[in-house]
Amino acid sequence: MQPELTRREALAGLGMLAAGWRLGAASVTLRPLPAGAFNATAGPTNSAMTLDKASFGRLPDGSEADLFTVRNGRGLTVKFTNYGLIVTEVWAPDRKGQPANVVLGFDTLDRYLKGHPFFGAIAGRVANRIGKGTFTIDGKTYQLAVNNGPNHLHGGNVGFDKKLWKVEGYELTPTQASVQFSYLSPDGEEGYPGNLKLLVTYTVNQDNELRIDYRATTDRATPINLTNHSYFNLAGKGAIDPQVAQIFASKYTVTDDGLIPTGELAPVKGTALDFTSPKPFSAGIQSTGLKPPGYDHNFVLDSGGGRRTLAARVTDPASGRVLEVETDQPGIQLYTANHFPADGYECNGGLKFPPHGAFCLETQNFPDAINKPKFPKAVWRPGETYETTTTFRFLAPSA
Repeated sequence: MQPELTRREALAGLGMLAAGWRLGAASVTLRPLPAGAFNATAGPTNSAMTLDKASFGRLPDGSEADLFTVRNGRGLTVKFTNYGLIVTEVWAPDRKGQPANVVLGFDTLDRYLKGHPFFGAIAGRVANRIGKGTFTIDGKTYQLAVNNGPNHLHGGNVGFDKKLWKVEGYELTPTQASVQFSYLSPDGEEGYPGNLKLLVTYTVNQDNELRIDYRATTDRATPINLTNHSYFNLAGKGAIDPQVAQIFASKYTVTDDGLIPTGELAPVKGTALDFTSPKPFSAGIQSTGLKPPGYDHNFVLDSGGGRRTLAARVTDPASGRVLEVETDQPGIQLYTANHFPADGYECNGGLKFPPHGAFCLETQNFPDAINKPKFPKAVWRPGETYETTTTFRFLAPSA
């Protein structure tokens, strides 16, 4: 049996994070994951929760990526890799208990290495867009990579989605399984100031939830905005047009043609962006004014951020699957795969998804908040801790 690590010991290898951090709501004991393939159950009295680790392939520099598989014994299976912290598959049951993979991704690491539209990855150091790729902190101006027209997107050319994260350890109980990852983003990486030290934890529990806990500290003032960029299709195939969405936001951030906010927060009422009551995506997806058509908008959550609340709910009437998203962030970006090729984007098992074949619900700070003083806090300084949690809950009420 592998020796157990205390939480402080597990984090000591980072050499920079304060002891006493929490994994979710309570302190836990982390165990180190052994090298090579690995599988574990919650114990002899309850083996419903299982955690497996296998090789996912090698990167060009020879380092090996791992693939983790968590099964909760209630029909939910979640797979993720420490390369980009990508969620590669989520198998969720329908109202009859039949599972389908409800996220878009690939079967192999090689396919991810060839490029993809941020499938399932952690985006950062700053997710979403920064206008002109530039910002100023304490009188100093920083220039980042411009990788989305004239703007900076999702951390730059080699953001967190393309990093191999260190596996810090795992926790497995009869009710949940967690794997914890770390990454040190050095001063100057992609043009950002400060050494940023990150800890991200993926937890799957018996309530059919995938919870993501983010923590970060820095030694220089720097902007931070992390999100998970999973693409969902609750039917597991086809277009999302009939799937019904509700977003608990009465306002959105108005943007220019490059999707950079102007600073105006406008009401969604009377627009295609009004999801305050449930409606199918088809009701407005062609009339948002974007080219190509679809949604790519930041919604200003009525909760205001700072406390974890229900931000969005999407239902697939045909299968009965429901996705609920809870977050303590102030915003959520709805994106509907507007730029997929007309003949479909090929994913796991050769299955192709058309334009509007998936949706993203990216919990976040507002885009370009670093350049908008009236937007929520965008800069973290030494001695402060960036800390946020998002939960994806997969339900399927019985018929």
